[in-house]
Amino acid sequence: MPKKYISTDSAPKPIGPYSQGVIAGGLFFLSGQIPIDPQTNEIVTGDIESQTECVLKNVMAILKEAKMAAENVVKSTVYLADLEDFPAMNKVYARYFGKALPARSTVQVAALPKSARIEIDVIAAY
Repeated sequence: MPKKYISTDSAPKPIGPYSQGVIAGGLFFLSGQIPIDPQTNEIVTGDIESQTECVLKNVMAILKEAKMAAENVVKSTVYLADLEDFPAMNKVYARYFGKALPARSTVQVAALPKSARIEIDVIAAY
């Protein structure tokens, strides 16, 4: 199956051996994004709203590079360091996805890279 790799300077460079996103079989698999400012390559500190905003800006930038948008997302996974952050994260998340709500899983994890409080990955379809 042919694959196309997606990369943009509008989102952070990968911090490991992976791609920002890969298109295969009519689906776009976008790697997990943590709240890194692509201009400074530094983690965005602050509350969960600030971190969620940064993560979703990065997700949308990578989707845009793949000629896609929030409406194309069919599945997302949200990883939270603390499920107590769920309501605040959910408010920001809802602004980005509006009425085009994808299926979603949300899980609490023991730790995330660079001590982030949130990571989101998505799968989108053409």
